[in-house]
Amino acid sequence: MTTLAELLRRAPEAANLSDRPEQELRILAGAATGWNPTAFYTAPERCLNTAQLHRFEGLWNRRLQGEPIAYLLGEQGFWSLLLEVTPDTLVPRPETERLVELALELLPAGHCRVADLGTGSGAIALALATERPAWQLVATDRSEPALKVAARNRDRHRLSQVELRHGDWCTALGIGRFDAVLSNPPYVAPQDPHLGGPGVCFEPRSALVAGNDGMADLAALIDQSPVHLNPGGWLLLEHGCQQAAQVRTGLSARGFVGVCTHQDLAGQDRVTLGRWPGGRP
Repeated sequence: MTTLAELLRRAPEAANLSDRPEQELRILAGAATGWNPTAFYTAPERCLNTAQLHRFEGLWNRRLQGEPIAYLLGEQGFWSLLLEVTPDTLVPRPETERLVELALELLPAGHCRVADLGTGSGAIALALATERPAWQLVATDRSEPALKVAARNRDRHRLSQVELRHGDWCTALGIGRFDAVLSNPPYVAPQDPHLGGPGVCFEPRSALVAGNDGMADLAALIDQSPVHLNPGGWLLLEHGCQQAAQVRTGLSARGFVGVCTHQDLAGQDRVTLGRWPGGRP
């Protein structure tokens, strides 16, 4: 029989995939056995039965192929929420929390209408809904399977003020106007070598890649959003760390004011925003 201590010796197999292979092994072993990962410290001599070992081997082998651990577990933490994720959605990333922080800083806590375009698992809209119960949120996506995941996450956390709509970017918003539009759109260039890297190659390409060297969807959002913004409304866009200058230029050329870029926790340019001054777009 295989003990937990013996299992842990396999952690270096994933060293090229993760900077925390031992932690990931403990998490996957916990998922396979139902045991708390602390058992590795408190009862390292505990043995896995045949069924538990078989489940672990299945999860571990998938991880060694580069599949994100969030897909193996079916969930990922974002903000204060635990969200379901599937291969139909991106794995929510910590840098996207910067969008949430900035929206909370810019808008009043009272009634606001906010749109999250390309919502995926619903991470941005649902995080905002937990912090601002008075806000009315519309979350859209062109992927129906992704919207089903977002709906399950919304219902799981009882955030009924989030309305989900199917459609491509601003076309799903109809004639409504909003105090802010947020998006983490595809912004990776088709030829970017990172697309073949561990983890990323398992995520939906349509949620990662955009034409025009990654700028096509960002440009579409800049062009379309003024029609859907109230005077003084904000557009907040996540983008690649090398795209900030292009996004600022695009926003200014479209007529946005107060254009600026904010960094993520790693100090990388990550979110650029601008304010729509009002008037006919």
